[in-house]
Amino acid sequence: MKNLDAPTLALIDACSQASLELLQRNLTPHGILAASRTEAAEARRYTRIFGRDAAICVMAMCGSGVPALEQGAVASLDALAAQQAGNGQIPKYVDPEGRDADFWYLGCIDATLWWLIAVDHVRRHGRVGLSHWRREVERALAWLLAQEHQHFRLLQQNEASDWADIMPRSGYVLYSNALWYDVKRRFALDQAEATQYHFNHLFNPFQRDLPEYHRARLLRHYARRGRDDPGLYLSFVNLSFVGNEGDVFGNVLAIQSGLADSSMARRIVKTIGAARACEPYPVRVVLHPLTRQHALWRPYMARHQQNVVHQYHNGGLWPFVGGFWVMALARLGLHALAWPELARLARVNELGDWRFTEWFHGRTLAPMGMAGQSWNAATFLLARRALLGGAAAW
Repeated sequence: MKNLDAPTLALIDACSQASLELLQRNLTPHGILAASRTEAAEARRYTRIFGRDAAICVMAMCGSGVPALEQGAVASLDALAAQQAGNGQIPKYVDPEGRDADFWYLGCIDATLWWLIAVDHVRRHGRVGLSHWRREVERALAWLLAQEHQHFRLLQQNEASDWADIMPRSGYVLYSNALWYDVKRRFALDQAEATQYHFNHLFNPFQRDLPEYHRARLLRHYARRGRDDPGLYLSFVNLSFVGNEGDVFGNVLAIQSGLADSSMARRIVKTIGAARACEPYPVRVVLHPLTRQHALWRPYMARHQQNVVHQYHNGGLWPFVGGFWVMALARLGLHALAWPELARLARVNELGDWRFTEWFHGRTLAPMGMAGQSWNAATFLLARRALLGGAAAW
């Protein structure tokens, strides 16, 4: 921070203020909306309380010192809990008025994971007791445990059923299992060590030591076949096919959750930096986008021409993920690198007169998606909090 000039520091402060204002504008009595109310946002149902979006926002709202946001954090989690399914799953999103809950086409696994992380955060840093949401937490954990492989201790899922909902990741997915380990750690669940062990052997099959489990050794064989070490964790591992497109978000979360040791964490940072994924703004979410000729390409990826190369989840630039990138750098003590990245994050949120654009084309940088994206504001605030050493950063 001491190496930043006065205009850059002023920009960071301005983004902090604009972020708090955006969260307050997007707050309803029932919780935080994914994006500001516009005709486009209404049509695409962004004016809903999303499990993953709201949970990330809750962590920024809790500890903000703004009474409305502090209350809104609890209200957001309450709204999602009120529409929890009978089997324990937290919805993908709920209507602010409590009239509708959606669970996505193939199920939405990460809404429950994020909700649990946010619950733990609010219990530790907010004004609710440790028993708040007790019954809902028990049911949510039971639902997740029912989807855990009983030897790998990793969650299993179908494709297109997490935040990257137009990507063909399936089986054991890096992003979801980074969150699962974090949930296990926060709630002191059994077998966390086994989850960590198999995470590092399945998603990083290029290390020398062989996994103990014979089925894990077979999966490693398939994963390594004809591939070089990418310097990152694989985005997913299935029976005989894997994802090595370079999932930035999943790898950053592996650092943030403590799954990556120091050596692996620094390899991830080096690989993302070498790919220039943060230029001019953090961060492109895929290093090697899937083309129509790729074996993993799915016809649904071309729906509305949304997930073609360098767009959306297939190589688009997402500022909210940039916030997690900065948090991961802060966790590693790389503050000299993280502060300039935070400044770039402020600049990308400022574009369009503080539009807080959802995502940008990975090459042309054309603004895409919704304006007034709540989690852009939230992860900026969390990243700044992490760099300042705030206890409520994560």
